[in-house]
Amino acid sequence: MRPSGPGPMVVGLLFTFVAIMTVVAAPLTAPTTVYLPVVVGPPGSNSGAPAPAGGLRVNAPYFAVADIDERFSELAIFWFGAVTPTQNYADVRLGYNDTELYVYVAVFDRRLWYDTTPERADLSAWDAVTLYLDTANGATASASSHRFVAQFSGDGGAQYQAAYRASGGAWVPATTAFTTRPGWRGEWMNDETDDRGWVMTFRVPFSSLGLSGRPNDGTLWRMALAVHDRDDRAGTPIPDQFWPPAADLQAPSTWGTLRFGLPGYTPPAVASSQTITIRQGLNGAVVPDVNVGGGAVCGDGLDFWSEWGVSTRDAGKGDFNVQNQSDIADWPCFARYYVTFPLDQLPSGQAIVSARLVLHQFGNSEPSQARPSLIQALTVGADWNERTTNWNNAPLATENVGAGWVEPLATFSGWPGVPREIDVTRAVAEAHAARTPLRLALYSADSAYHSGKYFVTSDTGDWNAVARPTLLVTIGAAAR
Repeated sequence: MRPSGPGPMVVGLLFTFVAIMTVVAAPLTAPTTVYLPVVVGPPGSNSGAPAPAGGLRVNAPYFAVADIDERFSELAIFWFGAVTPTQNYADVRLGYNDTELYVYVAVFDRRLWYDTTPERADLSAWDAVTLYLDTANGATASASSHRFVAQFSGDGGAQYQAAYRASGGAWVPATTAFTTRPGWRGEWMNDETDDRGWVMTFRVPFSSLGLSGRPNDGTLWRMALAVHDRDDRAGTPIPDQFWPPAADLQAPSTWGTLRFGLPGYTPPAVASSQTITIRQGLNGAVVPDVNVGGGAVCGDGLDFWSEWGVSTRDAGKGDFNVQNQSDIADWPCFARYYVTFPLDQLPSGQAIVSARLVLHQFGNSEPSQARPSLIQALTVGADWNERTTNWNNAPLATENVGAGWVEPLATFSGWPGVPREIDVTRAVAEAHAARTPLRLALYSADSAYHSGKYFVTSDTGDWNAVARPTLLVTIGAAAR
């Protein structure tokens, strides 16, 4: 078994880490067998993440490359589901180029089951994922509504996928061309041993959907996903996991929104401006934050299926980790961060010129092997409690709104750490207009091992207060 997780910390850091072997991962392209023993305890008690107040949207980045795998770590990312002995969780990465839409779904799954003699009608009765697209951004299912089903299997093949199109209120088999690519990590398939998970890559050519080229920048489609789970030979019923959670699969108006291209923000002209600093403890501001997932020690000491997803042991710590990678076997090392900034210090009646989230990095996993990470900022539409929030119940992302590259640190730089910035201007402008706090989640779509990047939280001591997550907002009165 190959150990998983962050390696030894650079001098001066606050954790003790587990050493790991260095391997640079690419998206899984073929089944890989690795012995991964897991001890399973009783089911955890959770009901999954709360649905956000508004709709969900993912802004797909465009890449001028022939093979999107080359830009894997820059794909937009979002998530849904939960980690329990009988529930699946999924990370979804998404992007497009001149010819196709690329969707990569990584599923945490304790037992892997597929049909060795697949039939179209039964594909979703096993471990599988269904991608729904409506190219007209319509309210009800119509000829512009497409359904793509892909069952997990050891080596893939056309017999494990099927296309449908809506007609007369039903999903009718279609010949819409698309390709899929499975991957998996675990001990073996179709048995009672515990595994780690599987992945599925969809490539949907725009020509298959009746387009002559890629959609224009700003084009809106509707999209939904369903993850189907089977954990035994008998097919004991297990509820599907959906994105969005309340999607009606016959009504695209209830699906999420897929936007082609990343939206920008044009600041208004202002006669004068000022920059306001919002940080925990500064001018009375309260900035709660929490790290969920494996943290810097990869959930060490927790049962990965019954305890990992509901653990809150990183609450109140002075540091946090953002980590992901393409090797599904290492999901106990994945970590995501949530932070909420109050905006009541911003004067009303003034316009947002710019807003920057500033984090202070003090280290990363395996400094000698670490690679740069594109840390993504996503808004969340629901409140959360930093003492009770965990991987399973943390809010879903409502939209990806910004990103910033974070280089690895070869050595400890000294406190307060190295400042890293993410532009969140549009998100702050929208929250300010709606008179709500700015609620953010930070995650990455990394491919390489040793992707963990370590930052200071709001809970660090006053001696290092300048390193706490900070929002710098430039605001001004509109010019006349």
